[in-house]
Amino acid sequence: MTIRTGRLAALTLAALATLGTLAGCSNMTPGTPQRQLMLVANDEKQAWNDAGAVLLSPQGKDTVQIFDIGSDPLAPKEIGKLALDNTIAGPPVNLAITPGETLALVANSLNVVEENGVRKQVPDNRLFVIDLSVTPPKLIDTLTVGKQPSGLSINRAGNLALVANRADNSVSVLRIAGKQVTLIDTVAMGDSVAHVRFTPDGKRALAAKFTTHKIALLEVNGEKVTYNKVDLAAGLWPYNVDVTPDGKLALTADNGNSGASDGQIDTVSVIDMEAMPPRVIDKVVVGDGPEGLAVSPNGKHAVAVLLRGSNSSKSAYFYNRNGSVVLLKIDGQKVTRGNEVEVRGLPEGAVWSADGKYLYVGNFIDQDVTILRVDGDTLVPTGKSFAVSGHPAAMRGRVTH
Repeated sequence: MTIRTGRLAALTLAALATLGTLAGCSNMTPGTPQRQLMLVANDEKQAWNDAGAVLLSPQGKDTVQIFDIGSDPLAPKEIGKLALDNTIAGPPVNLAITPGETLALVANSLNVVEENGVRKQVPDNRLFVIDLSVTPPKLIDTLTVGKQPSGLSINRAGNLALVANRADNSVSVLRIAGKQVTLIDTVAMGDSVAHVRFTPDGKRALAAKFTTHKIALLEVNGEKVTYNKVDLAAGLWPYNVDVTPDGKLALTADNGNSGASDGQIDTVSVIDMEAMPPRVIDKVVVGDGPEGLAVSPNGKHAVAVLLRGSNSSKSAYFYNRNGSVVLLKIDGQKVTRGNEVEVRGLPEGAVWSADGKYLYVGNFIDQDVTILRVDGDTLVPTGKSFAVSGHPAAMRGRVTH
């Protein structure tokens, strides 16, 4: 009887423990929506008139918004907004979120100043650090990096960041330790760099040498970042670069005309990252003025966001009211052009949902974000969009690869 009672007690305790474990996992049910953050940086200083000329306004009205796109992909919810300077002048990747969604980095490339009654843009050197772990998110630090900080990247480990400084011809290296971000090195690049992107393993990075039409390869060993003068020939004016989750391919958005449309057809370059040395193995024709570029977290697709002259003179033969998004299918080393979906005026940034099913595209002129979805190998409209509090110049989700 003593043995039976002991066994019964043991079974009872085991059952209770199992129930407790199941209760503790109730929030981990497969399919339960998980929060996923997205940054939207709104630039209220720059616009274009009907002749395509730039119009500058005083500083002080820019904002950075933080949205949750994971809980309800078709109805993102704003969870915070900060008054922070930023600019459309540069690739739409001058911001990033750490893998754990605890911090965000936002670079401000240019300021507007007034001299003798005339406004002009001058390089800035500030990098903002935002704490995303509190509600609402708040600015916790402002760092000084190089001149005109533009496209930036955080590694998948979340402990290192790189910032491309266009006016300094350099890349800033930053250590991330908890909520502390520290500038630890500056790497001379020899030419202006618009964006820099880590590979998923964190051992290399690619920097877009915009003005010399090249992609520079950086070696990363711990916190030491080295440029050994290895450059790859991309298409004309590579503005943006991304990498597949397996690290086997890199893609570049070859803008074709120094950050603007010109009516000519442009490309996305395909780089074989497994080759020694890495090399461009293909170019995919996409359309006029690719600027936004994003590889899906599942590695099956990428998108190139086309300006299509939507901020050009309305009398230009290549002017279109709206820009568009081109889907690219990735199959091993082969990248092929899929379908094209028209969005709205001057589309810039593009952010994928974590499962690769939805795509968010910021329309600068129309002050909203278009929501698209992937159906097989086709990009389709959802009919959904949402307004933002300004003109979305850049967008980024958390680091996934």
